[in-house]
Amino acid sequence: MTSGLGALADHPHVAQALALIGRPGSRHAIPTPAAVLDLDAFEANVARMAERARVAGLALRPHAKSHKCSWIARRQIEAGAAGVCCAKLAEAETLAGAGIEAILVTSPVAGEGPARRAAALAARLADFRMVLDHPDGAAELGAAAQSPVQVLIDVDVGLGRTGVSGPGQALAVARAVADQPNLRLIGLQGYGGHWQHMPGAGARAMAVAEGMARLSAVRASLEEVGFEIAVVTGGGTGTFATDAALGVLTEVQPGSYAFMDREYREALGDDPDGAFAQSLSVAATVISANHPKWVTVDAGLKALATDGPLPYPLTPKFAGCDFRFFGDEHGLLMRPDGPVTRGERVELAPGHIDPTMDRYDILHLVRGDVLEAVVPLEARGASQ
Repeated sequence: MTSGLGALADHPHVAQALALIGRPGSRHAIPTPAAVLDLDAFEANVARMAERARVAGLALRPHAKSHKCSWIARRQIEAGAAGVCCAKLAEAETLAGAGIEAILVTSPVAGEGPARRAAALAARLADFRMVLDHPDGAAELGAAAQSPVQVLIDVDVGLGRTGVSGPGQALAVARAVADQPNLRLIGLQGYGGHWQHMPGAGARAMAVAEGMARLSAVRASLEEVGFEIAVVTGGGTGTFATDAALGVLTEVQPGSYAFMDREYREALGDDPDGAFAQSLSVAATVISANHPKWVTVDAGLKALATDGPLPYPLTPKFAGCDFRFFGDEHGLLMRPDGPVTRGERVELAPGHIDPTMDRYDILHLVRGDVLEAVVPLEARGASQ
C-alpha cells in the first residue's frame, strides 16, 4: 500500500520498506528504528473499545493526538466512532485534508489567526467542533465565522491546564457565544488528563467522581438559565469504566487504547481499562554487540519518547532485559542469556505512546511476520 505516501515514497528507507510488502518474514527486515503496528492486536483493541462504548451508550470520539494518522482514524470511524478529536488546529487541518470529516479540537486557541483557521475548518467539514474557555475566544471565533460553528465550553475538572473554573466563568462564555450569530453552543468538555495514569481503579474512580461533580455543577448552572447542553465530552483510556458508570459524559475521548504503552500498562494493571494489547512497537536493530554486559541498538532519544517510563523489550529473547537511553541515536539493552549478534532485531514497547508516534513519518502495518502496508502519519509534527 502506497496510497497517501506522496513524496515519502521516494525516500530510500521508505522505498526499501515498500519493496518488502507481502514477503514472508518481512516484518524482521523493516529499516529501523521504525514504528510497527501489529494489525491483529490493533484491530482487537479498536473493536473492544467500540463495543465498550456501545454497551455503555456513549458516543466514541478517539483522540487522534495518539496516532496523527488518517488511516487509523478511518479504521476507528468504520468501527463505530462518531469522529475523532485533535489537540491542535494543525492536526485537524491535516486530517481534514486527508478526508476525515468529523473533528473536535480539544484545546482552546487564542488570537485572530487561529480563529480564522478554525472558522475555515468549520466551513469545509461536515461536523467540526471547537472548545472555548474565555469570552474573548468567542468574540474572535465569532468575528471570523462566515457560517455556523459548533462550540463547547471547556471546563477545568481539576487539571488546571485549560477550561473555565466554575459556573460563573462558564456563564460568561456561554453568553459571549450567544452574542455571536454564527456560533452554536452544543455542550461542555471536561478532560482530566491527570487521572489517566493513576495506579488503581479505586483511586482513579474517586478522582474522576470529584471532577465530574464540578462538570455537572457547570452543566446545571447553564441549563438553569436556559442554555441547552446536548454534548458532554471527555474521559480517556484510563478512566473509561468510571466515566461510563457515573453517567455524566455523553461522549468519550480515549486515544492510547489503540496502541498502549508502558505508562498505561503499569498504571492500569489488571483493571478492565487496561485490557488492551500492546499493538504498537518500535523496531530496533542491534548495531554493536562487543560489550560483555550489554548491546547497543539503533533506537535512542530520537526514536522513543523520554517523558514517561523507560521502554521495554517485547521480543521474547530479550524479555526482562533493561533498556537505557544511550544517546540521541542509540539505546543500551542489557544482554540476555545466550549469544547476541550484530543485526538481530528487537521490538520495544514505548514508555509514552503519543510523543513516540510523533517521531515517525510512516507506520508499518504487519500481520504475523509479514509487512502488509506502509501508511503516512500525516499530522506528525502538526503542533500549531
